[in-house]
Amino acid sequence: MRVEWTDYADMRRDQVADYIRDYFGVKHKNRFIKEVRKITKMLRRSPNLGAIDPLFADRPVAYRSIIINSLSKLVYRVDDDVIHIIAFWDTRQEPKALASRVKE
Repeated sequence: MRVEWTDYADMRRDQVADYIRDYFGVKHKNRFIKEVRKITKMLRRSPNLGAIDPLFADRPVAYRSIIINSLSKLVYRVDDDVIHIIAFWDTRQEPKALASRVKE
């Protein structure tokens, strides 16, 4: 399976990585990036790994999510042979507000 990141998810992942670098150091940022890559590889093998996210229950397509760490959540959907990473967000923020920003 192929993994594609939306521009929004890509931008948010980089913002979270920068936040981790600024507040916790480069070592923690590198660990975070490594964890994201590991989870992305796992999704290629098992695309239904993440739980169906109840925040998107009203949508016609099933959205799944995986907690990356205590601060980050990855939201994705699967179409045929493509895993679309839709959003990447800070779990400390209001979930419904974040879900409303997901346009796909």
